[in-house]
Amino acid sequence: MNISYNWLKEYLDFDLQPEEVADALTSIGLETGGIEEVQTIKGGLEGLVIGEVLTCEAHPNSDHLHVTTVNVGSGEPLQIVCGAPNVAAGQKVVVAVNGTKLYDGDKEFTIKRSKLRGVESNGMICAEDEIGVGTDHSGIIVLPADAVVGTPAKEYYNIKSDYVLEVDITPNRVDATSHFGVARDLAAYLKQNGKPSALKRPSVDAFQIDDQTPAIQVEVVNTEACLRYSGVTIKGVTVKESPEWLQNKLRTIGLRPINNVVDITNYILHGMGQPLHSFDAGKIKGGKVIVKSAEEGQKFVTLDGVERTLTARDLMICNTEEPMCIAGVFGGLESGVTENTTDVFLESATFHPTWIRKSARRFGLNTDASFRYERGLDPNVTVYILKYAALLVKELAGGTITGDIQDIYPTVFNPYQVNITYDKINSLTGKVIPVETVKSILESLEMKITNETAEGLSLEVPVYRIDVQRDVDVIEDILRIYGYNNIEFSDHVKSNLSYQTPTDHSYKMQNLISEQLCGCGFNEILNNSLTRSAYYDKLTTYPADHCVMLMNPLSADLNCMRQTLLFGGLESVEHNMKRKNGNIRFFEFGNCYGYNKENKKEDQALGEFSEDYRLALWLCGNRVENNWAHPNEKSSVYELKAYVENMLVRLGVNLKKVIFGNLTNDIYDAALSITTQSGKQLGTMGIVSHKICKAMDIDTEVYFAEFSWNALMKETKKNKVTYTDLSKFPAVKRDLALLLDKAVQFAEIQKIAQESERKLLKDVTLFDVYEGKNLPAGKKSYAVSFYLQDETKTLNDKQIDAIMKKIQTNLEQKLGAQLR
Repeated sequence: MNISYNWLKEYLDFDLQPEEVADALTSIGLETGGIEEVQTIKGGLEGLVIGEVLTCEAHPNSDHLHVTTVNVGSGEPLQIVCGAPNVAAGQKVVVAVNGTKLYDGDKEFTIKRSKLRGVESNGMICAEDEIGVGTDHSGIIVLPADAVVGTPAKEYYNIKSDYVLEVDITPNRVDATSHFGVARDLAAYLKQNGKPSALKRPSVDAFQIDDQTPAIQVEVVNTEACLRYSGVTIKGVTVKESPEWLQNKLRTIGLRPINNVVDITNYILHGMGQPLHSFDAGKIKGGKVIVKSAEEGQKFVTLDGVERTLTARDLMICNTEEPMCIAGVFGGLESGVTENTTDVFLESATFHPTWIRKSARRFGLNTDASFRYERGLDPNVTVYILKYAALLVKELAGGTITGDIQDIYPTVFNPYQVNITYDKINSLTGKVIPVETVKSILESLEMKITNETAEGLSLEVPVYRIDVQRDVDVIEDILRIYGYNNIEFSDHVKSNLSYQTPTDHSYKMQNLISEQLCGCGFNEILNNSLTRSAYYDKLTTYPADHCVMLMNPLSADLNCMRQTLLFGGLESVEHNMKRKNGNIRFFEFGNCYGYNKENKKEDQALGEFSEDYRLALWLCGNRVENNWAHPNEKSSVYELKAYVENMLVRLGVNLKKVIFGNLTNDIYDAALSITTQSGKQLGTMGIVSHKICKAMDIDTEVYFAEFSWNALMKETKKNKVTYTDLSKFPAVKRDLALLLDKAVQFAEIQKIAQESERKLLKDVTLFDVYEGKNLPAGKKSYAVSFYLQDETKTLNDKQIDAIMKKIQTNLEQKLGAQLR
């Protein structure tokens, strides 16, 4: 939010410099991100001076140019060639001397010595639009005769510098979303720092009804959504351009002036924090404003010319025939104030935050008004603001205030009652703050002390402080004004012994694996949990109807919660590939979400929803590239499998108890499932489906693995690191060449072998696979090594042959294996 330094000083007298104001606001919780010096006119008219045209003669080589000599108050008169039709000797004019920078929108150009049709020109005599003091370009500016030659133009036009402070408002501080709100907090800071200054609230004592004739009436049908509605009619106004002071205030904070009536509503919004809306009273059919819910499916054209379909949960400001405005969000195309407007109806209201927030999100409209309404406003100031606005309209647009103020306030909001104790203040702040200091801070924050005891205080907190309704909220306010920097660190450390929780273990393991993967050349990525539901269309592994959908998505690209980490990673892969970074190793930790209506249970409100913390790896491109000692080598799914196995070993998972089995689904072209011996799935890995890659605009193979981190942690929870001495007795290796059906996996061989000999068989490895010529159709050849070892003695041939015979027999019986 932009705050004008000069505007702020209209509500509060202080002698702090802009940088000091920024520091002060930051210290009390209104963090100021930057300070920018601005001028009411771009460039501040630097280099422009008042001059006098001494001579003016026709240009010898042109029928419309003139050659002039101009006295600018210093040195010799300047010869300037001018093309304006109204230039003449004796005029006082505005001159841009050589080196002056002028602006045309965002473009900048510098005045330089030049020749026009062969005649030298040193400077330029300016028109209004050329220096930003007006829009006229029919001729040069001719100043009154009493203008003093040599006077800088910025002094003549009274150009003042201002400073804009960029204040970052947290969502709970709606009371500070205006210049007055910021001034109110700054006043509390100044009082605490020994520089008390009273707030200057604009007076409305001059308000009076000029004509008692009944005007626009108000009816509130939906009192749930409309907490208070105040309105007044002003007849006989003249809608025109705002005065310069008002336009300058709005331009300073980045707003475009429109007309005097609309500018007044924006001025009060940013000045006092209360949104207003102005209607053309002549377009309020039936002479009545009705605040009610829209009809389901009703069409409405907003001020931006877009037709929108309303719902029954949208609050509308209507006349007797049709809606005129989406309450608190956006006005209608037909009811706004234009130059033809003569009668105005001003609205000052308070709407329920939830209604406004949902309507704003539903229509994708985020306006200055909705920003404030959806955070909660004080309904007790609507009439005061209405009177202030009406007085400004009378001052700047004329007219008469007609009829009584219409004010519908069904349920009065009273100050929040809060009790605080000094012990709790001191306990939470970590310091004993003097009682008088506490009371002084509370009074400076406009919190009224209604009762005082030795133990604490009873308070009435203003309704505009919607974020302060508990004792801890009051204590937070006390501390921010007292100053966080005034709380010293104690010399004593209070600590207690604690045990490691599963969360601690998971965090430790996550850091361990992150370090290992980074050491292998991986980069960690972090993608949004929100994603496109379109990714899941026509998928069976992650069906679209299992997506957790958002009720009010910001866009179609962020309309559901992710079911898998896959698509976010593929977006990152595609992003990098388009930027010539195609050798990719990514990993990500993140939550995934699911919805299954079949899991809904009456006693569990969220039974149909699930959440799982996962780890995913992506691999593509070249493993080795541009290396003098090694030819280029592409990454492969086997490389990914090596990373996966190393990761599992690092976590303490016994690979002998992990089964890598074939997996067929629509996420992968070829894949493995990674499960425990009991059948519990830990994760999957494989080659991402070509169809998915093509849809993501990726033209290379991507290797992907995804694990349930929660399942991995359960698997490693009871893992204990142990050691054994190296055996003194040698291991024996025996090889078998097995002829098998193509559908048989090595994991099945491994499992049968380990079941055949649990004690002496230490390892089973595959060292060759052959398919092709000289083999029967549908067959393949596996060359497998078996490692046998006894920890207590040397194995003899008889034992070895018996074990190998048993393994061979089981392979023949269960898999139909044949020896080659």
